[in-house]
Amino acid sequence: MSGLAFLIPIALGLGVLGLAAFFWAMRKGQFEDLDGAARRILIDDDEDER
Repeated sequence: MSGLAFLIPIALGLGVLGLAAFFWAMRKGQFEDLDGAARRILIDDDEDER
């Protein structure tokens, strides 16, 4: 039972940390341009190396 008293706060702390990281990313605009990243992979960069 003492193991549960140790692991439950750790699990809750990690959950809060993940939620805080998600809200930080939302506030910084990480999820604003989802289509740009999908199209950027199709751009051919070989012409720049010549």
